[in-house]
Amino acid sequence: MFLGIDTSCYTTSLAVVDTRGRLLSEARTLLTVPQGERGLRQSNGVWQHLQNLPQLAEQIKAEVGAVGLQAVAVSSKPRPLPDSYMPVFAVGLSYARTLATFFNVSCVTLSHQEGHLLAGIWSAQVEWENFYALHVSGGTTELLDVKLVDGMEIIELGGSTDLHAGQFIDRIGVAMGLSFPAGPQLEALATSAGGKIVAVPVAVDGVTMSLSGPESHVQRILATGEADYAAVARGVERCIAESLLRLSNAASKKFGHKPILFMGGVMANHFIRTYLAERIGILCAFADPRFAGDNAVGAAIYAQRHVR
Repeated sequence: MFLGIDTSCYTTSLAVVDTRGRLLSEARTLLTVPQGERGLRQSNGVWQHLQNLPQLAEQIKAEVGAVGLQAVAVSSKPRPLPDSYMPVFAVGLSYARTLATFFNVSCVTLSHQEGHLLAGIWSAQVEWENFYALHVSGGTTELLDVKLVDGMEIIELGGSTDLHAGQFIDRIGVAMGLSFPAGPQLEALATSAGGKIVAVPVAVDGVTMSLSGPESHVQRILATGEADYAAVARGVERCIAESLLRLSNAASKKFGHKPILFMGGVMANHFIRTYLAERIGILCAFADPRFAGDNAVGAAIYAQRHVR
């Protein structure tokens, strides 16, 4: 068995796969954010991860029994860059190193973004070696060039120059009284729009996009006190979907034709996925909605592939 651990900004996650990469068990829980707030202090996140990890371990054990651990992999930082760091990831790293020491097995590290990529490829059931990826979440909206040959090489090609797509959703959601993170609630609200939609401007220039202008536009509409919240929610979804569509097609035109993988929490949204799938002009795949958001499956897969 191979254990993956991920302690991101808003989710604590554990996952176990076997030697064939089959998922045996996974458990995760969202961190608690007070109503009306748009995030957590890192210190609060660290504290909640410390409480959550033993509880998730108990859930895993109840499902698979005693874990015959062969290796542990853990997300130790947000991105695969030398200066990438957030305190919340130190919790998972400490937990992983402790387990590896007691079980006398290897502990390997990867970035949170690499975990998303591996979970995306695994859940989408594609075997691409060189592709584009759009990592779309509350913490990033990045267009990446990915090579999975002799390891993993990730080059950032573009993305949002200001707000991330998940931040846009969360800010508008909280402004409409939804709890943070607002993604699933905003999606549910949008389904009641009945065909109505608030027009939200799209700001894409080649392989870069901006969401601060669209957010300000929607906040002004909400400030009137007369907005149809469902139509606003649908407008936000469409703005993000159209922005990603233009970004994807621009990447293909500028850098050459390659398939593209969509991953990250925002890509669990059914409307956005469908909008892209029906209009995009290049081969694409989507992380399974269950594994689009933060999870530890990618880390477990990393352990299984790299420690034999």
